[in-house]
Amino acid sequence: MGQTLTEKILDDHLVEGELETGEEIGIEIDQVLTQDTTGTMVWLQFEAMGLDEVQTELAAQYCDHQTYQFDFKNTDDHRFLRSAAGTFGAHFSRPGNGICHNVHRENFAAPGKTLLGSDSHTPTPGGLGQLAIGAGGIDITVAMGGAPYYIEMPEIVNVRLEGELPEWATAKDVILEMLRRLTVKGGVGKILEYTGPGAESLTAPERMTITNMGTELGATSSIFPTDEETRDYLERVGREDEYVELQPDDDAEYDDEIVVDLGELEPLIATPSMPDNVVPVSEVAGADVDQVIIGSCTNGAYEDILPVAKMLEGREIAKTTEMIVAPGSKQASEILAREGWVAEMMAAGVNFSEATCGACIGIGHVPASNSVSLRTFNRNFEGRSGIEDDNVYLCSPEVAAAAALAGEIVDPRDLADELEGLEDPGFELPDEYDGSKADLIAPEEAVDDELVKGPNIGDVPIREELSADVSGEALLKMGDNITTDHIIPATQDILMYRSNVPKLSEFTLSRVDDTFAERAMEAGGGFLVAGENYGQGSSREHAALCPMYLGIEGVLAQSFARIHRANLFNFGIVPLTIDEDTYDAIEQGDEIEIVDDVYEAVTAGQEEFTVRVNGEEEFTTTLDASQRERDILAAGGKLSWTRAQAEETAGEGASPADD
Repeated sequence: MGQTLTEKILDDHLVEGELETGEEIGIEIDQVLTQDTTGTMVWLQFEAMGLDEVQTELAAQYCDHQTYQFDFKNTDDHRFLRSAAGTFGAHFSRPGNGICHNVHRENFAAPGKTLLGSDSHTPTPGGLGQLAIGAGGIDITVAMGGAPYYIEMPEIVNVRLEGELPEWATAKDVILEMLRRLTVKGGVGKILEYTGPGAESLTAPERMTITNMGTELGATSSIFPTDEETRDYLERVGREDEYVELQPDDDAEYDDEIVVDLGELEPLIATPSMPDNVVPVSEVAGADVDQVIIGSCTNGAYEDILPVAKMLEGREIAKTTEMIVAPGSKQASEILAREGWVAEMMAAGVNFSEATCGACIGIGHVPASNSVSLRTFNRNFEGRSGIEDDNVYLCSPEVAAAAALAGEIVDPRDLADELEGLEDPGFELPDEYDGSKADLIAPEEAVDDELVKGPNIGDVPIREELSADVSGEALLKMGDNITTDHIIPATQDILMYRSNVPKLSEFTLSRVDDTFAERAMEAGGGFLVAGENYGQGSSREHAALCPMYLGIEGVLAQSFARIHRANLFNFGIVPLTIDEDTYDAIEQGDEIEIVDDVYEAVTAGQEEFTVRVNGEEEFTTTLDASQRERDILAAGGKLSWTRAQAEETAGEGASPADD
């Protein structure tokens, strides 16, 4: 039997385990990336583990979320990150240079390599044939130390693309169609492997739009085979020698298959407030639009902005609408500026932003109250834009530009019929991605050789070994699809404390219940109860770290998002799966006790745990975990476990992260 593309890359990097669905495997990591909201903790953990040099082929530290530096705390973080990159041997991308995924794909992403990143949209370079996976920060730390990354072998789904995109349909519509079919939970535990003649018709950047937003499906990763389009992109970025031909075998077997006919797609839009609320643009046409933003790591590249510039050429945006272009990288702005397109867009009424994640996480360009914002971003979770009762739609750059011209949501095909000379701008790559590299500092160019810590940068909290007796109050009961933005928001007033866990913890679950943190501290800990897909969204480990700091012992949920589930283990919080009846039976304020000797049961491999509610009714819950995950949980988290491993192997002359 032949192998899928995913299996070939995994097999080439396999350190431990078998490539059997559901089995835990350990893989070697070639590249790692981190950014400024997760990176401080990554490097503090790297220091705490006693590591002194990056062991992966390449590590890159990006500053892309807090680039506006509203407070000295943000700037101190960036200074610390530059010093950490210089001290430990990582590339450093200065604030304003661009979003990690965009800058990484321009400079480092390579076919056949593995990439682990402390950002959930790390799978972006899957469009170049790189197997890229998002993970919690401490997983990045350990991988940088030279250890394998462990993951449950996902199902591999063949997404066969047929046909070619018609006019005004884009790669964004491909992934929106996938979300319409599968929902935000449909990719959990899966890697989506795109094949077929339709895949071959897409350029590498179009493919990366699709793999970027595969994260919204809950997928572990998404990947395309390599071909002449891949080679063409690598040549344009000056790295043609990194091209590797990678294709699945003709007789490869997949766990499932999805067929999408590109020729049948039309302009789509995700309505508030979830990326899978997808409908044809024509169904919501006519709604007034107050704000339009082009950008993000999904659609912020040169080739995403150029069609917008062409549509705006010689025109002006509606007087009732504000339009912002937030490039994914400074390089995109630089090339567009040299070609005159920046001036053309400014003349049309566009406000140009710094290259930053910014508005995507609610920092800057917050929508007005009772307004509609159309964005080319990947997430529209309620409140993520920076205002609680927002109305954010997700769409392609072409749909967004059409709305800016019309002042309302409009199918661009209809607008083209109304406006003389408006044509589908098509998709065009520059002859050469020749932007300056001045803001990217290589390890050999480092200006720091020791850590620089400002007053807001604290220590890494460490949980003690798991107890035999685990009990406490059900401090909060939540519904389905609770996101990491609900657990730890990323708005500028909160984000500045990512290096200060005690302060950051005060905001834990404030979007659900603003009394939660205070109640948790007073109670001395307890449990969280949730429905399905708990912890979907970003990779931020703070969504587990802060509850741990507040004393949360366990989470009872109907299902968990992949990265967050791993983060719960990594910080010593017991993640127990419950059924719908158990969920319905537990109320906020109930007293919960895990009847078993928890430490002994976890380490012994016990799967079913009995939970007693209010000293009376008992329910069966499940701990689905590998023995390695159980050992991590029992130790109080991955930092404690890794340090213990280091002590055991130190006498044998091994590296602290080798085991």
